[in-house]
Amino acid sequence: MDLISIVDYAGTFAFAVSGIRLASAKNFDWFGAYVVGFVTAIGGGTTRDLLLDVTPFWMLQPSYIIITGIALFAVILMGKRMAYFNNAFFIFDAIGLGLFVVVGVEKSMSAGFPIWVTILMGMITGSVGGIIRDILINEVPLIFRKDIYALACIFGGIIYYICTLIDLPSEITQIISAASVILMRVLAVKYHWSVPVLKSGDHSDDPHK
Repeated sequence: MDLISIVDYAGTFAFAVSGIRLASAKNFDWFGAYVVGFVTAIGGGTTRDLLLDVTPFWMLQPSYIIITGIALFAVILMGKRMAYFNNAFFIFDAIGLGLFVVVGVEKSMSAGFPIWVTILMGMITGSVGGIIRDILINEVPLIFRKDIYALACIFGGIIYYICTLIDLPSEITQIISAASVILMRVLAVKYHWSVPVLKSGDHSDDPHK
């Protein structure tokens, strides 16, 4: 197994754990928590593959199903002690996000789509799983609440395109693009960067009044 696969699986594990932990806070049972963790880990890539009209990646190998199961039992066994690993899981999540963006951009680019589509596919790969997770646990999706997440994905996709314009080697382009996503995500959390909230002048509960 190469380094990229290891990091990919680590990111998948972190995504799955994030979904399972949020599901546990909503008192989901084990099966429900597994489902939430699984869609968090594979939701973005599945959406991308369906839009690209190819077989979803997780249907080609059982690794992602197994990793989600490991994540579930890790949460069950460690219980409240999982809180001590928040920083580690955040780093894994950021690394996984950066890698998933690169995968999304490359997969759509190889399919012959224009650059604006490939950038959006990178964003979809990295962020849609979290949207589905939040909908399943009846929360407003995190990326719609000021969080710099989807924008980090778009930023990474733009960096990838710039690297291709100046003819950087593929491996270097992948590293720079993924690193840009990771860096932006980490800095946004560290310095509390956020997108301005759109405020309505009318605070009435009934929009038709």
